[in-house]
Amino acid sequence: MFNLLENKLQTHILALLQRYPTLQCCKDSIAQAYLLMEQSYLTQHKLLVAGNGGSAADSEHIVGELMKGFKLPRPVGSDFAEACKDIDREMGTTIAQHLQGTLPAIALTGHPGLSTAFMNDCVPELVFAQQMLGFGNNGDTFLAISTSGNSKNIIYAAIVAKAKGVKIVGLTGSKESKLSALADMCIQVPETETYKIQELHLPIYHCLCLMLEERFFG
Repeated sequence: MFNLLENKLQTHILALLQRYPTLQCCKDSIAQAYLLMEQSYLTQHKLLVAGNGGSAADSEHIVGELMKGFKLPRPVGSDFAEACKDIDREMGTTIAQHLQGTLPAIALTGHPGLSTAFMNDCVPELVFAQQMLGFGNNGDTFLAISTSGNSKNIIYAAIVAKAKGVKIVGLTGSKESKLSALADMCIQVPETETYKIQELHLPIYHCLCLMLEERFFG
């Protein structure tokens, strides 16, 4: 899969592996995960992200890198800028100058009103599955983060995603799991302790975000 990438995208993975040689075993899975996400964005779809605890924080972090500029400038399109100016010259100019191009992404961890209502009224472990039912569309990608790969709320969401035609990218530790079995591609970092797994997840998702930004705004 790595060899299918353009050279400028390969460069990001090679830089990652230079900094973290232990991730060499994940080289092809990172490339395939990227290609699934790229396809969603090429077809005007989106990324959905979820995890628990530190992985919930990672979910929000990922959305932050995709929904605004990460490393590259992302000016909005000229047609959109002119449309805003036609509505209101002063405010439209401010919008055109300061908004940044976006890669649509939603963290399923970030809706406390909905989440707490659902967990109080229904089955708490289905909280991400409920959001997947509402947000997920055929052509989207679900980035499911679970250090164990067996978090029940993530697995329920993955089942709903699969039923709706949403592609699943897993981000886990080295052990085989329910998520690795369900996912279209699972990046299994070579660690088994939670904090060590999380330490490797961050540079991987930064690499994926850099690659997506390069592809769509480079």
